[in-house]
Amino acid sequence: MRKSRALASAGAAVAVLGLAAPLAAADGGRNPSPSNIVALPGVIARGGQLTITADGCPNGGHATSNAFPRTNLTPVHGGRDTARGTATVHYDARAGSYDITVHCSGRSLTRPAAFTVLGGVRGGLGGSSTEGATPTDMAIGGGLVAAAVAAGGVFWMRRRAEKQL
Repeated sequence: MRKSRALASAGAAVAVLGLAAPLAAADGGRNPSPSNIVALPGVIARGGQLTITADGCPNGGHATSNAFPRTNLTPVHGGRDTARGTATVHYDARAGSYDITVHCSGRSLTRPAAFTVLGGVRGGLGGSSTEGATPTDMAIGGGLVAAAVAAGGVFWMRRRAEKQL
């Protein structure tokens, strides 16, 4: 009696697994969908190149974002349904985080805040944004010059006094 119960339980388990496996593979085999979107580097300067990788794209696809033009993703050989592409960030992209949307196999997936564009600096100006010296700069510079003249005068007077002794 015990053997027949064990055999019946094993048969039921095999039947359930046997029916569930084809159903689970049916959607994944015919209609893969994009997943696991990765953008490297995660922080990039304007005009830099960004590598985008997405799983679930066996036939390739494309990626879009507000920071770069539409970029084609090509299948990676030996990379289990993975596609990859390289995008160039616009030179006029604003600093901040950007989303990436991947479209492949008739489906799409968006990864929010996938990468960050750094803000630029004003090169050649030494970081200043005004022309010429401000009144504060003039006051500080004038004070330093006056202190140097006074210290030089004191030093010269002390040297002169030592020679007369």
